[in-house]
Amino acid sequence: MATQSATGEPLLSALPDGSDLNPFAGVDFSELEKSLRRPRTLANVLLGGLVTCMTLMALVPLISVVWMLVWRGGQKLSLALFTQLPPAPLEQGGGFGNAILGTLIIVVLATLISVPLGILTAVFMAQAKDENRLASTVRFAAKVLTGFPSILAGVFAYGAVVLLTGGYSAIAGAVAVAILMLPTVMLTAEDAIRMVPAKMKEAATGMGATHTQTVLMVLLPTAFPGILTGIMLAVARAAGETAPLLFTALFSNYWPTSGGHLNLMQPTASLAVLIYNFAGMPFKNQVEMAWAAALVMVLMVLVTNLIGQSLSRHQVQQ
Repeated sequence: MATQSATGEPLLSALPDGSDLNPFAGVDFSELEKSLRRPRTLANVLLGGLVTCMTLMALVPLISVVWMLVWRGGQKLSLALFTQLPPAPLEQGGGFGNAILGTLIIVVLATLISVPLGILTAVFMAQAKDENRLASTVRFAAKVLTGFPSILAGVFAYGAVVLLTGGYSAIAGAVAVAILMLPTVMLTAEDAIRMVPAKMKEAATGMGATHTQTVLMVLLPTAFPGILTGIMLAVARAAGETAPLLFTALFSNYWPTSGGHLNLMQPTASLAVLIYNFAGMPFKNQVEMAWAAALVMVLMVLVTNLIGQSLSRHQVQQ
């Protein structure tokens, strides 16, 4: 006999032999209930619990470091830290406003150097044919640079900039940091550009767009979220580098200005070097300031990443 719905239409009809078309005929629903007595279900629960425990164990170091930074560094936070200069030994109070400004200057200069060069190189590698030896060589060199020791970048910038200009400077520090940022920007931008659907490029070409117009108006805007993610990763690495700056920007207890104007050709303070210097001092005030500087640097990187994610989401929605 056929079964009817609320509208009176037949849902199941009977076959000539008297059996119906019920897809659940002969199914024992009790066998589908979840039970730990079954080996597969038991293995799934055990492995799920194991993965959860391992994830929590992996989060313990991260949470402990963040908690220690907030606990030790948060107690020292005050407005004076952002407006005053580093204190001398045995002197109380003080701040690291010059180090914050110096970090921003070096990171911005390094970004201005590495991002345009990295994106242009990424466009070349993404658009080059697979048999292009130059593109393959550049890609290989970029992958090698991702594991490049940061101190060697500082040594290179020392020989290429510091010795030529005759002194430590923010420019030299920016060059060293830009070398470390460049491979991250190049590789992430290349992957983002390669993920752009080929139909979009073909449509732009079919509408009469030149290769340059296709790159500027189709490829780069579409790949912008991925490119921005790579830039944020590179900036986060640049903000925390210490070894390259010891050879290039060095450190300074004064503001990076001269005669009321910004002076990029003199030793410049940075948060990373300040933490390195103050953490090893036998003075309580300097050690507490090192914790506070570490917290401020982490917050700066966090805010930068949040801004980058917000911009990338806004671009995707558009």
